[in-house]
Amino acid sequence: MIHQAILQIQCHGRGTYNITREVEQVIVASGIRTGLCHVFCHHTSASLTLCENADPAVRRDLEQFMARLVPDGDVSYEHSMEGPDDMPAHIRSILTNMDLTLPVTAGHCARGTWQGIYLWEHRTAPHRRQITVTVQGE
Repeated sequence: MIHQAILQIQCHGRGTYNITREVEQVIVASGIRTGLCHVFCHHTSASLTLCENADPAVRRDLEQFMARLVPDGDVSYEHSMEGPDDMPAHIRSILTNMDLTLPVTAGHCARGTWQGIYLWEHRTAPHRRQITVTVQGE
């Protein structure tokens, strides 16, 4: 059996957005008890991560690390069509994940105790992001 849903996530700019509840709702609605949940981000300047969900400092530290690794406005970037955060956003999304595959056990996402599912927006301006969640199993 396969169940699929599209999530629309409004982002207010660069940062992480917890989408765990929305993904879990799709899994529960699917009626699938055992299987896999695939989460896919349809954008080249945002990504997905399975990350610590208890201490928000972890996500702030990740953002600071990424800012040092891939700074906005680096003069070596040729592509800057949409501004100084354009190419860095593409690089950040390639370095992270556009998709996640998670186990489904007893009708729920089988995450670790401190794991949350996050959409990581890499652009500084607000964007509406589309995420496809596909659950398959029995």
